[in-house]
Amino acid sequence: MAGTQLIEHVFVLMLENRSLDHMLGFSGITGKDAATGQPTAVNGLTGKESNTDKGKTFTVSQPADWTMPLDPGHEFTDVLVQLCGPGAVYHPGGEYPPVNASGYVSSYISTGGGSSPGEIMKCYGEAQLPVLNALAREFALCDGWHASMPGPTWPNRFFMMAASSGGLDHSPSVAEIGEWMTVDGFSFEHGSLFDALTRAQKTWRLYRGDRGPLSGSLPVAAGIQGIRLWDAHPYSAFAGDVATLNYPFEFTLIEPNYGDITADTYRGGQSQHPLDDVRYGEMLIKTTYEALRKSPLWNTSLLIVTWDEHGGFYDHAGAGGAPAPGDRPVTSGVSRFGFNFQEYGPRVPAVIVSPLIPQNLIDHRTYDHASIPATVEKIFQIPPLTQRDTHARDVTALASLPAPRPTPATLPEPVPVPATGAVAAAPAGLGDEGPADEGNLPGFLHIALRADLALSPPEQRDQIIARVAGIRTRGEARQYLEDVLQRAAAAKPEPGAAGPGH
Repeated sequence: MAGTQLIEHVFVLMLENRSLDHMLGFSGITGKDAATGQPTAVNGLTGKESNTDKGKTFTVSQPADWTMPLDPGHEFTDVLVQLCGPGAVYHPGGEYPPVNASGYVSSYISTGGGSSPGEIMKCYGEAQLPVLNALAREFALCDGWHASMPGPTWPNRFFMMAASSGGLDHSPSVAEIGEWMTVDGFSFEHGSLFDALTRAQKTWRLYRGDRGPLSGSLPVAAGIQGIRLWDAHPYSAFAGDVATLNYPFEFTLIEPNYGDITADTYRGGQSQHPLDDVRYGEMLIKTTYEALRKSPLWNTSLLIVTWDEHGGFYDHAGAGGAPAPGDRPVTSGVSRFGFNFQEYGPRVPAVIVSPLIPQNLIDHRTYDHASIPATVEKIFQIPPLTQRDTHARDVTALASLPAPRPTPATLPEPVPVPATGAVAAAPAGLGDEGPADEGNLPGFLHIALRADLALSPPEQRDQIIARVAGIRTRGEARQYLEDVLQRAAAAKPEPGAAGPGH
């Protein structure tokens, strides 16, 4: 029996904003080519890769700092410069410009990094990320895994959950979330992977990170149609849940705590956002692996660990042409740049974990986040959602062993985080007077708005929507998020609100 036929559970842990070169470019990992069986090495860095700005050259280097002094730009226009160089232009509906990975430093300078432009070229050494490196060496490292589009968190996480962003090509604004279907959530023409699983009479589970600020525990998945905030279970329950033989869920998504989202520092979470300490994310990877490894589900499980997008960090490999989802035209009202979704984003790390995978594989073939629904669909015989997952490579071929093999019971400890007084000072953040209409905050407000509407009497609907539409500052956003989350924690959803088996 092929290994794929033995898989009964697929787990996904998606972290934040790191490129492959930034995390593993200097790892020096060697192994067996997943396609040919021949000896190979990760497509990483030679140490000579560089960017030039105003006649000065900035070369890749190691080590990288545990936290960044500022958040590198990674919106659509930022990534356009990073991939194609300063002055690059994207014409709505047209072809993406030629990619040469020449504009990372220029982009970083333009977003406030002028005092230390070389920061964006720093990459972690192997000893800095012992957990990730051990996992990548033990199982399968995919060094051709790309973000699904050259842009930010929200559309890329949507691709992981729906093989499409529904036409979204940017981080939504407060005004835009007011135009979305506030009760039902962001929708996709053919539904999400969660919908597809339910139609196929399969079950799913969603976990939210609960180490960190309360507002940081809002999962992005709770912004889409069919999922409510209370569908997300605290991650602290994960190890206990999978320790039993009666864990029935075919698909499980784990989202980290995103930290301080209202001040835009993302500090205190475990997502590996560039402004937070990467070592907390290392611990999340370790605890997730070890909980599964010691559970009775291990021999029939597949775990995918990846990052939603590159976060503005250098990656030498560029992007590449991609099949458009074909599910909704760019004129649907949620597109800002008229992107045609025919270009992948930069590479991100991806490690595929299972005792059914031979030890120390390196897979150079092309994947993107739509490979996640494609994998789930292949294993559980579910029809594809869009043209993107129809054509995406799934990872089932990696699980080629006829029976589970011995695997490590534990992973190395992360590099210790010093006592609070020795940690680098947190970025100043935007403060309570900073604008709410930037970055990921409007998307999180949308999630809270949906929960607020579900918890409130129908006659308060217009008042609630007007309150959110009127939020101007991050202080107002913080107060609203805390109000809703405290009410949600105390409230009991109506019977059946979470749906069967969630």
